[in-house]
Amino acid sequence: MGTTLDRPAAADPRLPFDRPDVLALAPLYDVLRRQAPLVRVRTPAGDPAWLVTRYSEARELFGDPRLGRSHPSPEDAPGVSDAAVMGGPQGEYATERADHQRMRKLLTPAFSARRMTALAGHVRQLVGERLDAMEAARAAAPDEPVDLHAQLSFPVPVLVICELLGVPYADRAYFHGLSQRVGRLDTGEDAQLAMDEFRAYTGDLAAAKLRDPGEDVLTDLAVAQRDDPAFTHDELTRIASGLLFAGHETTVNRIDLGVLMLLTDTARRDALTAAPDRLVNPTVEEILRLSAPGGLGLLRYAHEDVPVGTVTIARGDAVIISSGAANRDAEVFGEPDTFDPERSPNLHLAFGHGAHFCIGASLARTELRTVFRELFTRFPTLHLTRPATELTVRTDRVTGGVDEVPVSW
Repeated sequence: MGTTLDRPAAADPRLPFDRPDVLALAPLYDVLRRQAPLVRVRTPAGDPAWLVTRYSEARELFGDPRLGRSHPSPEDAPGVSDAAVMGGPQGEYATERADHQRMRKLLTPAFSARRMTALAGHVRQLVGERLDAMEAARAAAPDEPVDLHAQLSFPVPVLVICELLGVPYADRAYFHGLSQRVGRLDTGEDAQLAMDEFRAYTGDLAAAKLRDPGEDVLTDLAVAQRDDPAFTHDELTRIASGLLFAGHETTVNRIDLGVLMLLTDTARRDALTAAPDRLVNPTVEEILRLSAPGGLGLLRYAHEDVPVGTVTIARGDAVIISSGAANRDAEVFGEPDTFDPERSPNLHLAFGHGAHFCIGASLARTELRTVFRELFTRFPTLHLTRPATELTVRTDRVTGGVDEVPVSW
């Protein structure tokens, strides 16, 4: 009989693990990966969970239909944190699979690779405008660093996701404030209060779309909810707020971390600027593989017993899949901690795998490729004005990351 998870033991390591800096993975992941495919840990809330750090098991469990975001008995579910996006189960256990299939069917056209190709020119225009703003900021204060996070990393994904969803860009400070509160690990009930407000906000926007429809995702969701009794208002607001949160928070962090990776070793920057057409795509894939802005992983719950080697994930157990750790598995990636844009193949799990593969992957790639090509074409001598090790890491957020990237050129 396999090992099962019951109560958390005092000796079980507790997430999030200490890491040297924002670009490094916590060393404990390597230790745990060598021990077993799945290891017992405690969540930030102190409850038991299985942690997956090996690539093969992470890939397998990402695609395993016996795991889901909902829980068979939500009141008994192990808690993870105070955060409203990573705190515990989401969705309805009885209808999760049908709800997920409906969501994918609704959203796939809007996030298709073809749609993203058509969007690329507009993204390039938006990036160009933000690079102009960076130049203007430097001209206004030539002796001061420019905050790339505020001038580029944050505005571009927000502009893009607002246009795609049909959310007013003028509301960016409001919904970003809600996003920050929703993703906090340590604020008690405030994260859930913020999520309630976030969902009410997206629900009001969707209702307005029925009166004044547009060519955007919120209009599509509102019309689908009106025409399908099985598609509830609660599900609509959960999807819409999730898209708005993930559609800017995660890409903002990838831009910040990618820039830090390229500027902490300027040979990487110089290689990209010398051959952008050839290297921008594989550089982005390596950034995706190595960047692990948050300190947790993706949360799933077992809907039935799932044997994995000598371990049995029991029905109801929490499973945290660390794609960041799996993406540095030496069994799959040679010299896994080395930044190598020439790496091929690069079958990382940054977007997950299987039925829950991130629906926004094409959008994220379009934004990242455009940002890194245009940024380093415009500013080939871009450099940090402070060491990356001195930047404050947001350890209290699900999405992690940093609040500033001071640069000059």
